[in-house]
Amino acid sequence: MTERIDILGVKVDAVTMNQAVERVISLINEKNPSIVATANAEMLLRASHDEELKNILNDASLVVPDGAGTVWAARHLGKAMPERVAGFDLVQELMKIAPARDIKFFLFGAAPGIADKAKLKAESLYPGIKIVGTRNGYFKTADEPEILSQIKNSGANILLAALGVPKQEKWLAKFKNQLNIPVSIGVGGTFDVMAGIVRRAPLWMQKARLEWLFRALLQPSRAGRLVALPKFVLKVHKQKIGG
Repeated sequence: MTERIDILGVKVDAVTMNQAVERVISLINEKNPSIVATANAEMLLRASHDEELKNILNDASLVVPDGAGTVWAARHLGKAMPERVAGFDLVQELMKIAPARDIKFFLFGAAPGIADKAKLKAESLYPGIKIVGTRNGYFKTADEPEILSQIKNSGANILLAALGVPKQEKWLAKFKNQLNIPVSIGVGGTFDVMAGIVRRAPLWMQKARLEWLFRALLQPSRAGRLVALPKFVLKVHKQKIGG
């Protein structure tokens, strides 16, 4: 078992990408409904004052360190965090091995048409992949029974939910047992990137841990979220000194 590192009250798994993929495969084989969370600095900061979200994350079967901020926080707290496991990259790794292992996906979330474009992209990148259903993320409470039925009856092994944080985590936790899907993952903007709606940072920026800056420059609507980063750094430092 890998170590779970406490960052602002959330237990984050100290895993490599390969370990995360193997853990997801194990969860599929176990066939018990489980949640995998991708914890970046913004999510961890939100969980520090959102008890419901914090409890969901701590009940998750796997919480990967999605973001340079999460890796920095663990190391600042004196813990060994081997690498960043970005949610987008985790999805691509799982899709890559899916045809050989007969893993089936359901894509739920994002704006109308985006999940369908992401499906087409996955089918072109990973020949033989089985995307057994899509549904956009624009819905009312009255639509939920139909959505639950569609997902549950799809035969999917992995549900990818792109509803944004914390809505996707709270929705998955609420309906986890009803859905009865082995693995559900909140994937944020993954479908937008796959569909070509949003560009990913150049590799050099990813390696320099500047992907957050690229997203802020590309999407000015996200700029307000940059304020969260200094708050996150201060809170982690306070945790370190026992404040």
